[in-house]
Amino acid sequence: MKKKIIIIVTIVVLIIIAIGAYLFINNQGKKPEEVLNEYISKINEQKYEEMYEYLDDESKQKISKEDFITRNKNIYEGIDMSNMQVTINEVEKVNSKTKNIKYSTQMNASGGQISFENTITLKKQKEYKISWSSNLIFPELGEKDKVRVNTVEAKRGAILDRNGKEIATNGKASSVGIVPGKLGENKEQDIEKMAELLNTTADSINNKLGASWVKEDSFVPIKTVSQNETELKDNLLKIQGVKINTVDARTYPLGEAAAQLTGYVQTITKEELEKNEGYSSSSLIGKAGLEKQYESRLKGTDGVEIYIIDEEGNRKTTILNQKQTDGENIKLTIDSNLQDKLYNELKDDEGLFVVMNPATGELLALVSTPSYDVNKMTLGMSTDEWNQISSDERSPMLARYLQSYCPGSTFKPITGGIGLSTNSLTTEDTFDYSGLSWQKDNSWGSYNITTLTPYSGPKNLKNALIHSDNIYFAQAALKIGGKTLKTELDKLKFNQDLELGLNTSKSQYSNKEELDAETKVADTGYGQGELLVNPIHMASIYSAFSNNGNMIKPYIEYKENATPEYLVENAFTKEACEEIQNDLIQVVENPEGTAKDMKINGVTIAGKTGTAELKTSKEEKADTIGWFDCYTVDYEMPELIIGMVEQGNENGGSHYLIPKIKRLFIK
Repeated sequence: MKKKIIIIVTIVVLIIIAIGAYLFINNQGKKPEEVLNEYISKINEQKYEEMYEYLDDESKQKISKEDFITRNKNIYEGIDMSNMQVTINEVEKVNSKTKNIKYSTQMNASGGQISFENTITLKKQKEYKISWSSNLIFPELGEKDKVRVNTVEAKRGAILDRNGKEIATNGKASSVGIVPGKLGENKEQDIEKMAELLNTTADSINNKLGASWVKEDSFVPIKTVSQNETELKDNLLKIQGVKINTVDARTYPLGEAAAQLTGYVQTITKEELEKNEGYSSSSLIGKAGLEKQYESRLKGTDGVEIYIIDEEGNRKTTILNQKQTDGENIKLTIDSNLQDKLYNELKDDEGLFVVMNPATGELLALVSTPSYDVNKMTLGMSTDEWNQISSDERSPMLARYLQSYCPGSTFKPITGGIGLSTNSLTTEDTFDYSGLSWQKDNSWGSYNITTLTPYSGPKNLKNALIHSDNIYFAQAALKIGGKTLKTELDKLKFNQDLELGLNTSKSQYSNKEELDAETKVADTGYGQGELLVNPIHMASIYSAFSNNGNMIKPYIEYKENATPEYLVENAFTKEACEEIQNDLIQVVENPEGTAKDMKINGVTIAGKTGTAELKTSKEEKADTIGWFDCYTVDYEMPELIIGMVEQGNENGGSHYLIPKIKRLFIK
């Protein structure tokens, strides 16, 4: 019993000691280093009111909360400070209640990075508090000194076409605004009318007019519009009190014709500002397309000087000095005239054009339709306008030439090229079948391969290409074999990033990168199954037929006297390409060829039509997409064109595209 009492007493004593130790430790409060780090975090979060609570009583007597908030806010936000980092170098004990911390500071600001060494004093009251003065912002900053920022804005580089024509440039726009004191008696009606013309709301306009800085003679900007919107501006100027000023703006002369290609710039967001150095809160940054891709080269560097002046206005010290450097101009291989012409051919449809010089790899046009008004994206778009674009089922902002699609019969020359190159096929090989439906044997059950057009003559490669015979290419793929077909497609860069700098999606022959089932191999042979091909990749593959078997590497940034580079050398044998090219010429020249409508006197064209069924089973009825892929042979200006249009059941697919492409060659 005695032993039990001793044990209980011992446990109680230990608990009391533990509680005492805990209270003792916690009563000591936070360490000075912790207080400093918390204070710095509040600066980064722009919580100036909370920062004030870290000051000791003596500091609070010297500066009011309102003045403290104003001073810190004006300086830190005036220089666009972000991501302040502090490294503690030494903690020095002055006395039992005072400690000095020597530390290094590094922060981002408009114009670059600012670094300095500093010392902070913390005094123990109930807990450690900061002995604050202005030199904690910058060591040289006195209580009556001010921080000044001078900025010389850098010019953003232009994006030019191959002939030096600007397709993204620093142009002019029209800032539409109101001078409040000049509004007429029918103020409310006039604001309603203005809102309707600018596709905004009267409430939005009134909110801008009600800003604290607005005076009777102020110009209050409401919306920026393109300079060429003459009729709109004329109607706006009929409203009393409306004024229009000319302002600098990023403009896109090709507009909708190259919207997905150029992309656009907008004011940088807070999140982007935190992640990117060398920007200010008013900077423009590329949001999409080439504006985003070439951002680091286009943006330039603003000239920024941050310095301290005393109360007399005399300069005391320079904190940061960055020289202005204009952005780089980027010259493309794109031909603006060709881009605009092809866009207008297809602008009311959902489709694409890729045009490439097959001898050099220069991309001459990248067109995606439908499109959107790219100038409005930069100048300012209303919520309704944005919702209309973003909710459009036709996806006007989608760069279709970067996606991958089922190629249909345009894939048949590739199957033929693989068969000839691997000696799995010869030009003399024929297959024995009749009718428009075929299956290998009863093991396929109800699964059949169908073709559309009967024809007389042997079922060989040439006739199969001329008549676009699905059954021939299904049998050809089975003769090649799934393993060989897979190996050769891997060689052609299927399931791989092409590394063209254009973010093209990967081409694929199967969802699981396998070609095992016979029906899948057969479907792949004539361009169906799980096959998807990117149009720019397809242009490279087709270029091999005119380059002795070498797939040219497509590129978009112009190079003087460029030496052609190959994406894949010896993709097919030279002999195979000669045969495929001759057969593709007959697809156009032969009176029975599926592309006979493309025949042009004096111009030799090799081409292939294609229809891709957009369905997941043989029984399903679905729409189609139409393709026409072609290239000139021995022509003064070599051009390889990949064309695609959706809704093929309604518009005729490939035969809808042929006259549009044909017009490019008819002078």
